[in-house]
Amino acid sequence: MADLPNTPLLDTVATPDDLRKLKPADLRQLADELRAETISAVGVTGGHLGSGLGVVELTVAIHYVFDTPRDRLIWDVGHQCYPHKILTGRRDRIRTLRMGGGLSGFTKRSESEYDPFGAAHSSTSISAALGFAVANKLASQPGKAIAVIGDGAMSAGMAYEAMNNAEAAGNRLVVILNDNDMSIAPPVGGLSAYLARLISSEEYLGLRSLAKRAIRRLSRRLTAAAGKAEEYARGMATGGTLFEELGFYYVGPIDGHNLDHLIPVLENVRDAEEGPILVHVVTKKGKGYAPAEAAADKYHGVQKFDVITGAQAKAPPGPPSYTNVFAEALVAEAERDPTVCAITAAMPSGTGLDKFERRFPDRSFDVGIAEQHAVTFAAGLAAQGMRPFCAIYSTFLQRAYDQVVHDVAIQNLPVRFAIDRAGLVGADGATHAGSFDLTYLATLPNFVVMAAADEAELVHMVHTAAMHDTGPIALRYPRGNGVGVAMPAAPERLEIGKGRVVREGKTVAILSLGTRLAEALKAADALDAKGLSTTVADLRFAKPLDEALIRRLLTTHEVAVTIEEGSIGGLGAHVLTLASDEGLIDAGLKLRTMRLPDVFQDQDKPEKQYDEAGLNAEHIVETVLKALRYNEAVAADGVRA
Repeated sequence: MADLPNTPLLDTVATPDDLRKLKPADLRQLADELRAETISAVGVTGGHLGSGLGVVELTVAIHYVFDTPRDRLIWDVGHQCYPHKILTGRRDRIRTLRMGGGLSGFTKRSESEYDPFGAAHSSTSISAALGFAVANKLASQPGKAIAVIGDGAMSAGMAYEAMNNAEAAGNRLVVILNDNDMSIAPPVGGLSAYLARLISSEEYLGLRSLAKRAIRRLSRRLTAAAGKAEEYARGMATGGTLFEELGFYYVGPIDGHNLDHLIPVLENVRDAEEGPILVHVVTKKGKGYAPAEAAADKYHGVQKFDVITGAQAKAPPGPPSYTNVFAEALVAEAERDPTVCAITAAMPSGTGLDKFERRFPDRSFDVGIAEQHAVTFAAGLAAQGMRPFCAIYSTFLQRAYDQVVHDVAIQNLPVRFAIDRAGLVGADGATHAGSFDLTYLATLPNFVVMAAADEAELVHMVHTAAMHDTGPIALRYPRGNGVGVAMPAAPERLEIGKGRVVREGKTVAILSLGTRLAEALKAADALDAKGLSTTVADLRFAKPLDEALIRRLLTTHEVAVTIEEGSIGGLGAHVLTLASDEGLIDAGLKLRTMRLPDVFQDQDKPEKQYDEAGLNAEHIVETVLKALRYNEAVAADGVRA
């Protein structure tokens, strides 16, 4: 069957065990079919495209050469894993990517034995692979661990920390550096491929081992000199001296799309007694799909698209996105104030700071995937009189929490944190949800924590943060578009720790933080229709709390409900603490808190996620009625059961 050129080979490959039955000559056809299937699937679902297309041949080669899942394959970040999922028994579900109840857009342990380690944040693969490799070594079990890490992820210090400790794994650890920006290597060709095969070959490594044993008989100084001479000779020919210094045997660079080069090198690496080994492959993002090759940035993550034309589905016109509102507001602040500067950690377009960079290139800093450095760098800028905005997704800021505490909060430095993707984020699921920032920031002394209820409020909060010089301040806002409110002609500086009442009532008080305000107002309409007069307050600040406003609402209404787009420990916990400290709970206060559930929610449309979380208008109404023991049957008589 495999001998017929027009037979779809992909239909014969359900798992890598099937793949390994193919002839090497068949792998080119399989790779082409795998690429076409990936393009077709992402055209239907949307998702990450360019990164997956860049590793099609590499995916085929790894599964062909190594004994997965017995050998553990770990993809850094995991956004390039769609071809891997197709080859590992999930092709029949590949058109459910990033949908509710469907496949995750990243690797996920609960999804397949071929996903030994879940990932969606960068630079963790080498550490995890080292753990697998050493565990096998300690248990005297067979099996290698293969980490595939992109050159972008190598900008994070964690990758080098892992490499610096990798010697313990020996030849059980293989790191494949996927260099898709040619940021390290020059263009590769026949000579480099030949050198890679040569220095990874059994003959070369055997001679190298023999030479090592021979020179051990020499003096220690001559032994070290001989080792350095061999290392630098290979380094001059192939590059990779940095990796050699970290204890890796370096092979490459090789063409990551040429299976005739990849297969023999990976076979040599698989069988080598030398180790750990780093294989440097050079690939092209979007390989094999012209629109993605021509615009790698636009096709990194895509909406549903037409496979023939490459045209992506456009969202209907509507309010601006919160990200764009933030970016334009920050540019306006920088126009007024030359001390305003901006920092991002490898997400200039995702955070909107690409707009800032075009206008103020000298005041814009992309530090790579290095959130820890970004925060402490911002702290240094602030200490020297600048007004830095550190724009980082909520989920990524978690990686820099020690720096937030130690380098910013303790020193009370006025770093401005612009926290994008706060709350639930939809298709990216639990790994990218901004569930915890309210909790992990509002617990810190010296911090001011704001949450924008709409796009106009976000403009005011950017201005407030720019003008706040007495300590750290954070503003959070969600993914997606605003609610369509009129934008202010000029930004307003908000009074720190002061909320606003947007609707006055007498019986029920809804204390909202963030963009649940729209749902709170809908709930107020429904409650009013039941004869329950409702106040709605936008607290604006999770810290410091507007204690005077909260105290008034808690003592003048029969029931009060807090609602927020964050985990337990945020606004609701702080309001409960205030009520407890002041004895309000002892006085019979009916106070309820609404927040994200204590689970990691899987991917789905955001509106469905919030419905699942119980944070929509109907859930607010239900919470109020339960607190009041409201009985619909007797409500018409004006009696509450």
